[in-house]
Parts: sequence; C-alpha cells; structure tokens
Amino acid sequence: MRTILIPTDFSKNALHALKYAQELYKCERACFFVLHTYMDEVYGAYKTASVEDMEAQKEAKKKESEKKLDNLLQSVIGTPPNPLHNFETIASFDSLVDGINDFVNEMNIDLVIMGTKGETSDHKTTFGSYTIEVFKYVKCPVLAIPEDFEYKQPKAILFPTDYMLPYKRRELKLLGDLAGKFKSEVHCLYFTDFDELSSRQEDNKRFLQDSLSKAYLSFGTSSVKNKADAIMEYIEKREVGMLVMVNSRHSFFEDMLYRSTVDLLGLKVKIPFLVMQNLNR
Repeated sequence: MRTILIPTDFSKNALHALKYAQELYKCERACFFVLHTYMDEVYGAYKTASVEDMEAQKEAKKKESEKKLDNLLQSVIGTPPNPLHNFETIASFDSLVDGINDFVNEMNIDLVIMGTKGETSDHKTTFGSYTIEVFKYVKCPVLAIPEDFEYKQPKAILFPTDYMLPYKRRELKLLGDLAGKFKSEVHCLYFTDFDELSSRQEDNKRFLQDSLSKAYLSFGTSSVKNKADAIMEYIEKREVGMLVMVNSRHSFFEDMLYRSTVDLLGLKVKIPFLVMQNLNR
C-alpha cells in the first residue's frame, strides 16, 4: 500500500492537490494522510497571551482544525468511495516542515503531495514560501501541483541531471514506478559543453538506467546557458507532463530554490513538479 501525505491549509490549491493525488493513485491501494498544522495560527494571533489563554486557544484551534479536516474528507471521498483508498486526518500543533518530517518518519511516507501555493501566497510567484521550505527541508519526495493544472497522465517526464550524484535508490524507485505505470518516457537532460562523461558520471548514469528499468529512458544534452530557460523550452517542445529534480547540496536545484523566488530565474512551472531528496532518512 502506498502511503501519501497531503498537507493542507484548506486553500483551493491544497484541495486541488488532494484530488490530483486521488487520480494519480486511483488504481492502487493507497492510504492518504491529510495533515493540517496550526502552530502558526496560534502564535500568530496570541504572541502576548497568558499561558492559560494560550492553552485555551490551542485547544480551540485543534477542534476547529479537526472539524475542517472532517468536512474536507466528506467533500472528496466520493460516492461510492474508491475501495482501494483509505483516509486519515491529522491536526498537529507544529510548524509545517517539522510536522511533515515527524509524520514522514513515523509512518514511513512514500510521497508528499501538495499545492504550489497556499492561501496567503503571493500570486505573482510560482511557488509559495511554505512550498519552497518543504522542498528544501523535508526528507521525503515532494510532488507540487499547480492550481490550474488539470490531471492527465504524464507521458513525458523531464529529469535534468549532471550524473554527478549516486541518487538514492528508494527515490528513483518512486520515479520508476510512476513512469512504468503510465508507460512514460523519462528524458534525462544533461547540461554540458563537453562531449564525454567522466568515469564517475558513467557509473552514475548506469545506476540511473538500472534503477529506472521500468521506464522508457532517453538521454539528451543541452549547452550550459540559462538552465531555467532551457528547461522551459524543453518542456514546451516535448509536451512534458512532469518535471523532476533532486534536492542536494551544490546542485542546480539548490541554486534555483535557495533564492528569494523561483520566478527570479524565469522558471514558471505549470506542470507537476517532483522534488526527490538525496538526503538520509
């Protein structure tokens, strides 16, 4: 059974991500954990409250969150419900990143699926600040779904890579299973001005091929120019349905997301964006 965690702030984008998750795994046994963290709601409004008032506010927010979660499930389970799917809700007095990481570790979560922006995000940016924090710090693959993206099977998946990292096998298996299920072609795109790979890169490329044995693989190169522009150009030309990157130190992904907004680089992703983690779990 797949274990999927869906963080929600009860925004339209979060609801859309939950519905996308149900479609993505509609033919598989899956348990969806819907998580709402409410620490910021308590501290944000009651910074100078007494201990008694703070405890009362925490209890009130917990009950309010649980009620909203129950109403949310009633709106998405469907009639009749999918017999392959189970749902559980969690209201947690925690920050978003810590709440997700704790639950990922506790339940051995396979994938986090969330919206690209929350209720309070700046509509001029592609990703909200909370989504970027989850990308950077959560030790689990994260799939972000744009609010306006209508569900369709990803027949082409773009995976920019420099072949310098021996990626985690568990992360690659997730990508391989998704690609295999939809008979997708995974386009491994390497940015380089050189014709040959080093021995290390050749070994990591073979590891990719072995780990993604369920997928159709293609290997391409692009000159080292504006990588964000090159990715967007590739997505448009090849009708790519999902973008995949790996979060690791000193990578293009890190260089991109550790800036103030993704839009500063011109990368406006309008398709599902899967961020795999090269971090120990």
